[in-house]
Amino acid sequence: MDWVEEIDAIGMLCPLPVLKLRKRLMTHKPGAVVRLLADDPAAVIDVPHFCNEQGHVLVDQSDVPHGRAYLVRKG
Repeated sequence: MDWVEEIDAIGMLCPLPVLKLRKRLMTHKPGAVVRLLADDPAAVIDVPHFCNEQGHVLVDQSDVPHGRAYLVRKG
């Protein structure tokens, strides 16, 4: 799946990965997909919760070297 922007939040701790994701999603149109890279253990809980609360869709999450990648479609 293609994405319009990738956010590298490797090395950042809660709540910074989700805050960066929120800020960047605000600059895109609904339907745009953003890829977040994060290694914070709390992100596996925080990112799905953020998407659910804000009306975005967590399209996919997968392991990548040094962390996880989250594909989020703006709602």
